[in-house]
Amino acid sequence: MGVSVIAQDEDVAVGEAAAPLAPRARLWPAFGAVYRAQLSRARVARIPLLFVATFQSVGIMVMMRGVVDAGDGEAARAVVAGSSVLVVAFVGLNLLAQYFGQLRASGGLDHYATLPVPPASVVLGAAGAYASFTVPGTVLTAVIGCVLFHLTLTTVWVLAVVIPLAGAALSGLGAALGLLAPRQEIATLLGQLGMSAALLLGVLPASHLPEVIRWVRDLLPSTYGVQAFARTLGGAGGTDWAAVAGDLSVCAGVGVVSLAVATWAYRRAACR
Repeated sequence: MGVSVIAQDEDVAVGEAAAPLAPRARLWPAFGAVYRAQLSRARVARIPLLFVATFQSVGIMVMMRGVVDAGDGEAARAVVAGSSVLVVAFVGLNLLAQYFGQLRASGGLDHYATLPVPPASVVLGAAGAYASFTVPGTVLTAVIGCVLFHLTLTTVWVLAVVIPLAGAALSGLGAALGLLAPRQEIATLLGQLGMSAALLLGVLPASHLPEVIRWVRDLLPSTYGVQAFARTLGGAGGTDWAAVAGDLSVCAGVGVVSLAVATWAYRRAACR
């Protein structure tokens, strides 16, 4: 009798050991779950977040309106486009760097590391959620800027493409900075420096900058989102849609690379 009970227990143990594990979640369903969780988590802070980002950009346009003539088309387009994309930089670059820096410092990455989801879905979900917060503020800034500087409103729809592509590039960069920084304070500093660069180099036309500064400007992912939107705001020669597509292609390419680097940095930080 005892032998049969032991044999049954061994069979059960063997059966339990042979039971297959649940399949790992696929990328896009996992991305959707992380994205919704991040949106829900930040719901309380969304209104102050949008207010600060939008108020900052609108304030810059009002200040620049005192020194830039609405008749100077190039400068006016640069101010409006740069201020609009600055909302994306403030949230996607600055705040996401702070978020991942804080998450790494507090051990919050351990929670995500225990979930059966691909690392890319965590980075993409957080980046997508933060980029989504920028939509109302970016559109509102663009509309106010076009009214202030007497620019056309008919091409504001281009932001439907500029926001996700520029947001992907800047959010990927912000996540990478937050995950690669050795300390939370350094992640915060890098995020703020990146946003400051997007501010200082984004609202002025390239022709007004020294040659060396133009090279630095060309290294910023936000530059190509600014240029793409600025080209559509009217001009003597009309809109060069081929150039707009080229700028947006650069944003898309930088977004793929920066999100890939952020995913690698997440794996590196989570496995430590």
